[in-house]
Amino acid sequence: MRKHYDFSTAIPNPYAKLLKRQVTLRIDEPTLGYFKSLSQEMAIPYQTLINLYLRECAASQKHLRIAWETPKSPKSA
Repeated sequence: MRKHYDFSTAIPNPYAKLLKRQVTLRIDEPTLGYFKSLSQEMAIPYQTLINLYLRECAASQKHLRIAWETPKSPKSA
């Protein structure tokens, strides 16, 4: 191993933008359980499986349709 390395002519890594970034997500237990059981069937880590699913959603520009239920008001007696 050299004592000194010259990086003056080095270029930035063109793949650095493709690196993964650690984030914290709050996922409910049934959803997490689903991905964990699916990951065991496919023999890949569940985090990788979730990433692949999210990547596919982003690539296909999938939009989520959310229909929130209106809370029911209590009936007057």
